[in-house]
Amino acid sequence: MRIFLAGASGVIGVRLTPMLVGAGHQVAGTTRSAAKAGLLRDLGAEPVVVDVYDAAALRDAVVAFAPDLVMHQLTDLPDDPSEIEARRADNRRMREEGTANLIAAAAAAGAGRFVAQSVAWVPLGGAASRETHESRVLAFDGVGVVLRYGQFYGPDTYYEHTIPDPPRIEITDAARRTAQLLNSPTGIIEIIE
Repeated sequence: MRIFLAGASGVIGVRLTPMLVGAGHQVAGTTRSAAKAGLLRDLGAEPVVVDVYDAAALRDAVVAFAPDLVMHQLTDLPDDPSEIEARRADNRRMREEGTANLIAAAAAAGAGRFVAQSVAWVPLGGAASRETHESRVLAFDGVGVVLRYGQFYGPDTYYEHTIPDPPRIEITDAARRTAQLLNSPTGIIEIIE
């Protein structure tokens, strides 16, 4: 399967990319940073340096790759968890505008499947943003799948040395389970312990 993975250089993307490649899929992985292109190449992906907010460039990149599946693993979260509240609008923009741009690009490319990350809890600020994001994915003209992850824990997460309250999922297990769900039917799937 040809998979366009938006967010391949992120905390779940760096674990998911080699799993997908190892399973025989051709993966184009995105990053906003040209400096991370080598990392993606080392993981086995074709690196694509693009900003999800540049709708035209994103559409061109997705169309050029001609994927069977577009996967949205993008977030806009700070490295320091104490900054989450101050950056809430940035992540909401990613879930709204970023999702809309990715869906439009997937449609333009004729992708038959769209899979997107979401959360298994009511996010800070309420459920409205999550519901808007998820409803767009589920309405994708093809197969739209929402993956509601529990809070990630393990290396490179906010919970490297502690285990958060439920819902939760260890980051490598989350990636493994995601790789197994590529052919799921339209719907919402919770990936939690």
